[in-house]
Amino acid sequence: MAQTATTSDLSLAEVLGPESGLGLRVKQAVLVLAGIALLAIAAKIQVPLWPSPVPVTMGTFAVLTIGASYGPRLGLATIVGYLALGAAGLNIFASSSAENYGIGYMLGGSGGYLLGYILAVAYLGWSSRRGLDRSIEGMGGAMLVASLAIYVPGLLWLNQWIVVGDRFNAAEFSSIWDQTLAWGLTPFLIGDLLKLALAALLIPALWALVGKARR
Repeated sequence: MAQTATTSDLSLAEVLGPESGLGLRVKQAVLVLAGIALLAIAAKIQVPLWPSPVPVTMGTFAVLTIGASYGPRLGLATIVGYLALGAAGLNIFASSSAENYGIGYMLGGSGGYLLGYILAVAYLGWSSRRGLDRSIEGMGGAMLVASLAIYVPGLLWLNQWIVVGDRFNAAEFSSIWDQTLAWGLTPFLIGDLLKLALAALLIPALWALVGKARR
């Protein structure tokens, strides 16, 4: 009975491999490094989404899957490590480059979305503790909330970035918020919904495989 209660509130990564001792520490270190590498690679993968002029990256998909499968502590360690390396100057963000990187990039228009990554991973880790990652319905709802946790600070930050930098284009947009949504929301909705659905299907499917393997 105690084993069932303990296992039921673990994340997917926590039930795979060693669960104590040195083996656990090695597993955690490997997962954090692998997660950071996945985030960096996924951020640079761009998929054209016609008719949108803005390409969709796989960065948010990586954030959602890591948040749901790693649990709160390991997930936060991974996303904070990723952001710390980016702040140190590594070219690992979606639109960072040799000319635009580090803290300067993070204080740009995308800064709020990076903050949202932390909120999303924390929420999904919390959700995995409550078993929402075991079903498509639970995971889909959690992924939707996590996506909002990325978009809300992202759009608020972007709006102020436009205001403070005097970047409002009155000739093209009716208001600053109209420009904010056009730059930071509308082009990404279809792609992010597809990524959300894929992540919501993937995690419960992996849990089903784990359950079969334990029988």
